[in-house]
Amino acid sequence: MAKKASGISSAMTKSQIFSEIAENTGLAKKEISAVFDELGTLVERHVRKRAAGQFTLPGLLKIKTVKKPARAAQKNVPNPFRPGETMDIAAKPASIRVKVLPLKKLKDMAG
Repeated sequence: MAKKASGISSAMTKSQIFSEIAENTGLAKKEISAVFDELGTLVERHVRKRAAGQFTLPGLLKIKTVKKPARAAQKNVPNPFRPGETMDIAAKPASIRVKVLPLKKLKDMAG
């Protein structure tokens, strides 16, 4: 990133992003689309079950999975919205969440 990029006032659509990248790199839109498809496949292979659990897009972001343990059901818990009343909380099974964390370069772009 040698030159300073200008800000964009509204969010771009997928096709606008592909067109912009194709125009700036000299590649065809089909090639850009193929790169994004392969990137999506690569991310999926990293975060799926029994895989590494994290993927880093160098300088921009890190995608990682976080295991949330199961939570048991609870009965007669004080209701935080209606003092004096109690409520029952349903059990929740264990799950895996996906977190996306910005890296330094991305944080610097925003600030």
